[in-house]
Amino acid sequence: MVKLTSSHWRKACAAILFSVVLVANAFGEVKVRVDRPAVDLNESFMLEIIVDTNIDMEPDLSALDENFYRGQISQLSNTSIINGQIRRSRTWSVALMAKATGTQEIPALKVGNEKSSPLSIVVNEPQAAPPGEADVFVASELDQTEAYVQAQILYSIKVYRAVATRQPALRDPIITGAESLVELVGDERSYEAILNGKAYNVVERIIAIYPQESGEITISPARFEARVLRDGRITGRKVFESEAHSIVVNPIPPPPADFPDADWLPARDVQLSEEWSREPRKLQAGEPITRRVTISALGQIETQLPALEPPDVDGMNVYADKPELSRAIEAEGIRGIRKDQYAMIGVRGGVAEIPELQVPWWDIEAGEWQVATLPARPLEVEALPEVADPALTAAQAAPPAATEEQPQSMFDDGVWKLATQLLGAVWLLTVFAWWWSARERRLEPREPAPQPVYKQQAKFVKTARKAAADGDMAAVRTAVIEWGRLQWPDEPPRSIGELAQRLAEPLAGQLRQLSAASYGNAAAEIDGRELSKALRSIDVLKEDQVDASEELLPPLLPPGA
Repeated sequence: MVKLTSSHWRKACAAILFSVVLVANAFGEVKVRVDRPAVDLNESFMLEIIVDTNIDMEPDLSALDENFYRGQISQLSNTSIINGQIRRSRTWSVALMAKATGTQEIPALKVGNEKSSPLSIVVNEPQAAPPGEADVFVASELDQTEAYVQAQILYSIKVYRAVATRQPALRDPIITGAESLVELVGDERSYEAILNGKAYNVVERIIAIYPQESGEITISPARFEARVLRDGRITGRKVFESEAHSIVVNPIPPPPADFPDADWLPARDVQLSEEWSREPRKLQAGEPITRRVTISALGQIETQLPALEPPDVDGMNVYADKPELSRAIEAEGIRGIRKDQYAMIGVRGGVAEIPELQVPWWDIEAGEWQVATLPARPLEVEALPEVADPALTAAQAAPPAATEEQPQSMFDDGVWKLATQLLGAVWLLTVFAWWWSARERRLEPREPAPQPVYKQQAKFVKTARKAAADGDMAAVRTAVIEWGRLQWPDEPPRSIGELAQRLAEPLAGQLRQLSAASYGNAAAEIDGRELSKALRSIDVLKEDQVDASEELLPPLLPPGA
């Protein structure tokens, strides 16, 4: 029988605790989000499920089947290194389509032992309707037809396609009338919609318009140009247009009575917040602390946000730094963000009062003035301890002057001179040692830095272009495949045909011809000069474009669902 000592027990407990920690870390927090908070009925949207660790378990999506139809699901693993710490995450993306209108709840989803929080999405009645039995049409809409100067107006363009198209081009409308700023709101969205029983692929582009003067704005029809593929035949280039729009721009209303000098700030929402470099409970006089004040406005760009003046604080010196400007894209448009930073130093002990910050703004939905407020904050500053004057202390402590001349102390000359010489010698030795160590580091051979990926790709493209011009198609295949392996290291293309599916025209067509020639005697039909010309510009398709290149678009729902 083996007798366990206290040391063995401690080791066993430590091993058990370590195992528990490993199991706990195997699961991370589960988050869910949608690509937009409101959709039309029979219109798909993307749901993302994110876990802040890389695990092999799959999410349980069966809870979605009660209120939603499920489409294709994809997943992505991500690894990042921040401040020396490795962080891994995994994201699943699933296409959903609501079964009914109204506010629909996405229930808590389970991954392993963790669950997400429920999420709601608003499902509206369909607003767009195809003109007759159109296979391709364009729709556009405004979130408001009457606005104020500098207020955000959202203009969306949707291209519906029930058939495959070639050489598509979406032309933005022409905006005339009152002078305006135009900003693109995020990237284009791609999803599916079912109208009158027909499945459409939808591409949506949202534009934010900021009128700079009162008057009227006219928006011409948006134009979509493409060649349509029907019954195996491709048509000539066709033009599809949306409807035109007009907007009335009202002048700036007078400022509120309490803020006669208020800056004009029209928005849907304004938030004020503050951050400190450390907890500002008690400060030492002469010790700096940093305060960062952030103002964000939904429906406004960052350059239109008012500058926040540094606070005037009695008993503190305040020094302003350069502001940081940024923006975030939300469902209701652009949120402009401005961060003002101040260094604050207490000059004496006591309580320093940071005054309340008030920013008046115009609520474009309510049509009235509002005030965003950051409350006042008292700061307790601790005074420095009093230090006696060293000269006065030495004079008080010195003995009475002698009537006769005292002999000169040895420290007045000899010792101080020797100490100075020694310190100088030590300093020279330190400088020499630093120079010598730096020289040795410079003499050490260094490994050459790896060549950047884009330079490696440029080398393969150059090789492929030269080989195409020389008619060496085997060398072209090798070079472009190597280029593809660098472009998609996680999912490298295994053939020329697979690579062609990920690229845009005209290079995609040239590579398809090259792929066909690999299995027949069509090598002579390949024009090396055209292939070399196509290799001058390589455009990579997005994931949704790759799916659309599969010719006819499969419906999200099976027939009869």
